[in-house]
Amino acid sequence: MLTRILLLASLLLPATLRAEAAPAEKAGFASRLTIYLAKGPPDACGPGCDRWIAIEGEIDREAALRIRRFLAAVKDLQRPIYLHSPGGNVEQSYAIGRLLRSRKAIARVGRTIATACAAGTQVDAACLKLKNASGEVEAELTTYRAMCNSACGYLFLGATSREVAPDAAMAVHNSRLVLAFDGRPDPAAVAEYRRRRLLAADRDRAAFIAAMGISRELDSLIRTVKFESLHVLTRSELYGFGIDTRPLAETMWRLEKGARPFISKMAAVKKESDASFRTMEWRLYCENKKCVPLLFAGEIDAAATGQRTIMMAASADLSKQAGGPPVRFGKYEVWNGAVDPDMINAVLASHSLQVRETTPEPEGKADVTRFNLDLTGLHSVWTQLGTSCTSATTAPAKAWPANPLQPTPWTAGPLPNAGAAPSATAAP
Repeated sequence: MLTRILLLASLLLPATLRAEAAPAEKAGFASRLTIYLAKGPPDACGPGCDRWIAIEGEIDREAALRIRRFLAAVKDLQRPIYLHSPGGNVEQSYAIGRLLRSRKAIARVGRTIATACAAGTQVDAACLKLKNASGEVEAELTTYRAMCNSACGYLFLGATSREVAPDAAMAVHNSRLVLAFDGRPDPAAVAEYRRRRLLAADRDRAAFIAAMGISRELDSLIRTVKFESLHVLTRSELYGFGIDTRPLAETMWRLEKGARPFISKMAAVKKESDASFRTMEWRLYCENKKCVPLLFAGEIDAAATGQRTIMMAASADLSKQAGGPPVRFGKYEVWNGAVDPDMINAVLASHSLQVRETTPEPEGKADVTRFNLDLTGLHSVWTQLGTSCTSATTAPAKAWPANPLQPTPWTAGPLPNAGAAPSATAAP
């Protein structure tokens, strides 16, 4: 049998271990991993950050060498790297992940939208030529529906600072071994070779995850997910596995155009008592008779008792605040009110929105949760909202939907990075 295995190995072309999405999920991605420098408006990638590195597309068999050569010329080790990829070659992702670890890289899941390619698909020949040229590409950045799936996840684990926003996704599944050979080798020998190669792949994956300081429970989970499927990591899993350990994860402020435009931000907040998270959303709508509709929606804490109250105050002027008891809509609670121009001006002048949730407890006690919501980028998006409000068709306000967090990547139909809607366990 050993002779037959050796003979088979001599006939095989190099085996490729791949972890990737289905063809439909790879739509909109280049078939070759692309890396380039991007420059956006002030604070595009965070406070004081307007330049980043974009890595996007499928991870091909020569990706690691290109990434190594590119990063060797980038001396700014603090420039964050934004990833948007459906997966690809696993061995290449390990190599790139180790390279990012050697640089102590900052990695986030996000989509880079080149300004010159905005009218196209971002992956047509002209756009890819622009991205592959030297120099910086003028671009915008968003985490909305960004993904780092399959083999991209191993690349992501290599960074020492990792962030997955609540409106982005990281999904995992087991790998597939792709074999190519000449001649007509014995089927039994092929099966034995495949078995040994897959066992080695399992060992390599477990060793890589451990070397990156990530919980072995991630490897155990990956072993249970078939290649044909995807498991979107929940916020609790991202935190518990050690991938994104922030107790408060936020999205960027984002403009939603339509008949009734609004700007929104989402946040996932960890409970102090355990590793579970609550997802929340804030929306500001078009100004109406000198008042601006403000809406808060959040997942209900099933363990909480009593009527919760939410209060929000501008850090620049704490006397400017809004809030009250939210109303329950299914599994969510919603506060819907209006704020005056003075409150809006105070918010726009602030660096954070101070949020306080108070829940009464027995014996006159109260459970109080406090956190600050980052307002970076709000001023720019607020200006865009004003333009959208002027051009939008006037429409009567609709009743609040049964799911107040729509549209979000886990309630508005299938995830953009999954072939089917995620199960209940995949909700952030």
